[in-house]
Amino acid sequence: MTAPFGRVLTAMVTPFTADGALDLAGAQALASHLVDHGCDGLVVSGTTGESPTTSDDEKDALLRAVLEAVGDHAAVVAGVGTYDTARTVEAAQHAEKAGAAGVLVVTPYYNKPPQAGLVQHFSAVADATGLPAMLYDIPGRTGTAIATETLIRLAEHPRIVAVKDAKGDLFGSAQVMAATDLAYYSGEDALNLPLLALGAVGMVSVVAHGFAGRYREMVEAVDADDLTAARRINGELVPAVRGIMTRMQGAIAAKATAQLLGVIKQRTVRLPLVEASDEDVAVLRADLDAAGLAL
Repeated sequence: MTAPFGRVLTAMVTPFTADGALDLAGAQALASHLVDHGCDGLVVSGTTGESPTTSDDEKDALLRAVLEAVGDHAAVVAGVGTYDTARTVEAAQHAEKAGAAGVLVVTPYYNKPPQAGLVQHFSAVADATGLPAMLYDIPGRTGTAIATETLIRLAEHPRIVAVKDAKGDLFGSAQVMAATDLAYYSGEDALNLPLLALGAVGMVSVVAHGFAGRYREMVEAVDADDLTAARRINGELVPAVRGIMTRMQGAIAAKATAQLLGVIKQRTVRLPLVEASDEDVAVLRADLDAAGLAL
């Protein structure tokens, strides 16, 4: 299987100081921790990185800081997607100048473009740089799914090489994988194992903030056709997926997880998100403990 951005990627949170400023040293420490614990790729300035509330200058500084910390050891993918094609093109060009390994391009949100508009949007972004692009299909957030036929058509573009799949349509994903060479990455931790079993090459995970090594073991088990081991790992991680992905918004929970691990100092988020309360963290700690994370 071709995995253009690695196998286990973390959709990395963006650390802030207590007063909400960008914490570049914290970002570098977190990136290094994630790579040391099993990640071979990172996505910066995705939704989990609170991209809606960071400025273009902050995104550029964050990308450059993470590249400086781990760019020689992991694929660093820049989230560049917006609801504006021209702005997305510009963001992709900035990511290329900074040295990103690729770009993550989410479906334009809020304005709900037709499928023909999606083809032109994604093609324009892919045409704008020499970087490989991963499309991010998450209709629960964007309001628009990338249709199976659209994905098959976009696969013809030489720089559209991957999909971060958070659509929850396993049969649709199977159809695209059967018809194209697109590398599929699970973008929904609850479906990591089903998508790997269907042929996904890896995952872009939020839960990997605490469990990258375990997810690497799962990927390796699937590669070895050891479904029994993969199911066991998946079952052991159910409490972690519940705690990080269902009890509160993922960025909030992932920051609380990283703070519990002592990797970042603050669990600060920017409005309209609000940081996890002490009561939330206590419940999260119990879920992480049930999944075997030593805190």
